[in-house]
Amino acid sequence: MTLKVRSPHCQRQRNDNDYYPTIRHYKLPMPSKPRLALSAFPFSRAILFASFTLTFGAAAAAPPPVPQHSFMEVSISPDARNVASVEGDAANSGAPVVRDLVIRSADGETMTTVALPCGRVNQCWPSSPAWTPDSRKITFALRKPGSHARAIYQVNADGSNLTLLLAFDGIVDTLKYGPRGQLAMLATAGATKEAGATEAGAPLTGDLDEAPPEQRIAILEKGTLRWISPASLFVYEYDWRPDGEGFVGTAAPGDGDKNWWVAKLYAFDRAEARVLYAPASPQQQLAMPKISRDGKRVAFIAGIMSDFGATGGDIYTLPLTGGSAVNLTPQLPASVISLAWSCDGHLVAGVLAEDQTQLVDFGNGIQPRHGKIMWQGQESFSDDQPLLNNACPTDTAAMVHESFNHPPEIEIGTTGHWHDLTHINKTLTAPFKVQSVNWNSDQFKVQGWLILPTVAPAGGKSPLITIVHGGPASAVQPRFIGAGKNRTLLEHGYALFLPNPRGSFGQGEAFTAANVRDFGYGDLRDILSGLDAVTAIAPIDPEKIGITGHSYGGYMTMWAVTQSNRFKAAVADAGISNWQSYYGENGIDEWLIPYFGTSVYQDPAIYAKSSPLTFIRQIHTPTLSIVGDADIECPAPQTQEFGHALKALGIPSATIIYPDEGHHFHDPVHLADRDKRTLEWFDRYLR
Repeated sequence: MTLKVRSPHCQRQRNDNDYYPTIRHYKLPMPSKPRLALSAFPFSRAILFASFTLTFGAAAAAPPPVPQHSFMEVSISPDARNVASVEGDAANSGAPVVRDLVIRSADGETMTTVALPCGRVNQCWPSSPAWTPDSRKITFALRKPGSHARAIYQVNADGSNLTLLLAFDGIVDTLKYGPRGQLAMLATAGATKEAGATEAGAPLTGDLDEAPPEQRIAILEKGTLRWISPASLFVYEYDWRPDGEGFVGTAAPGDGDKNWWVAKLYAFDRAEARVLYAPASPQQQLAMPKISRDGKRVAFIAGIMSDFGATGGDIYTLPLTGGSAVNLTPQLPASVISLAWSCDGHLVAGVLAEDQTQLVDFGNGIQPRHGKIMWQGQESFSDDQPLLNNACPTDTAAMVHESFNHPPEIEIGTTGHWHDLTHINKTLTAPFKVQSVNWNSDQFKVQGWLILPTVAPAGGKSPLITIVHGGPASAVQPRFIGAGKNRTLLEHGYALFLPNPRGSFGQGEAFTAANVRDFGYGDLRDILSGLDAVTAIAPIDPEKIGITGHSYGGYMTMWAVTQSNRFKAAVADAGISNWQSYYGENGIDEWLIPYFGTSVYQDPAIYAKSSPLTFIRQIHTPTLSIVGDADIECPAPQTQEFGHALKALGIPSATIIYPDEGHHFHDPVHLADRDKRTLEWFDRYLR
């Protein structure tokens, strides 16, 4: 085994369908303390199974955490004089419950919080701020939480003269102004749920074959929407043509939550939708279409991706008039995660290269080439903000940055010369030691992160929790260790190991596709060999190792405890226990074809090969399983089935299904309860 360890240096520290539940719900009162008993009892509409009786002891008293301020969206005005943002205080690593639209001058001298029409008592949420081309006004969407209706408002750059432009019975998102001042957006009339597979699914009623509402490109004209894309297509992302005469976008017919994995690249002209590019194989998904500033070429990212919004792959370009696509980055040993055309017409990409985030210039975007690294560091940008939010011709950008040890702030400036515009989180600290670790596994060099607690371990060695990321096409990037599960575990003396096994972004397309038709095998070997690496270099107790993860990480948790006795405790969050039954239960089954090569009906054996339930009699690890009852990506019956099996086999276990939650939890009470139960479970079995 070869091993390389790097401690992150901040370099100025920059910086994170529908499944419809079919389970029975029991309504009994929740006990005042989390007490698990032999019989099932509910968490409101939750189901808990346990094969033992346990009353958790109270954790050591700790002062309430200082809320972390979250910047959800940031937009710089075209004249680079002002920055608008949607932001608010977040708790338990969730999204803010109260959200404001704030306008700051670029020099940091003035700040205005826009007075929204619903006020703070009857809270409503702003989103998708878009500056008018003359920088005098900002337009944004507004909704009340829980409502699928939207309004569009406009306000002056100084926060005055709030004006209603549109009241719409449906969802609007991704507002963008065209070159002639036209306002475009993605709109879904008659929406029954929030857009996106991670959102809670709608109830299972009615004709399941009825055509779903489609998200379409629309332009606001005189208080009404003019539809641009056809009613038969769900549009995921789009970009204006520089002449203002049309758009490009990724789209697919049918259920929008389900069909992104088979989306094509279209040109949307005045009268038609024209296919520009179709994926070359099931292992290729498309993201972030961007038209060059001269209007001649369109660039996009293509590669195997397991979730819409978690982007990674190679850069492709092709003429906007049509023709063959060119891969600009073949054999790139890294993953392109964001894309834009700079003010001077160069194609600039955000790149994840193992433990480094990079901004890379790929020139005119016509021929394959080695890019020029403009900046790199062990920090994270929020989404693709450093590329989208640049004001021309100055190339001034505004974005959110953070690292493991430094909290998020908005920063502004030209590439490599940014400075913080905000200092809201300056009192927050994360004094944990973070190391980037590399190790060999099979033919691969694998990277991950080791984070050590500040508390001195009893006996000289710390218990360790392995946290497997979601995806699998994703990666652990440097995000601030603020309030939430990870910080709670560290403050209670646990070390954390966050691996990026094969299937992750960061080392090129071959590495990301290396778990195709091999789920759970090579990727688990990568994780286990990574444990060997970190226990060899840090004071870790090899007899006190736990595992947890969400989504793909939840599946890997369920899988790992059926394949190895190395883990003494496990918490599976939104996992998958049986790929065969999962295929017919989830609302996004198109994602399975790229990874398994075919449907479960054509090759059930390949699905059974990677199912934890196939090997369930090998499990000995006490396991807590958690899920939301309206999760359409990893449906609740998968967790229920796993918990039922553990109970029948006499394995210490509990199953918790939270009401009204989708793949990502939103209720702060649920988030806090989930984190508390996770800590108590590991304390019970690793202390």
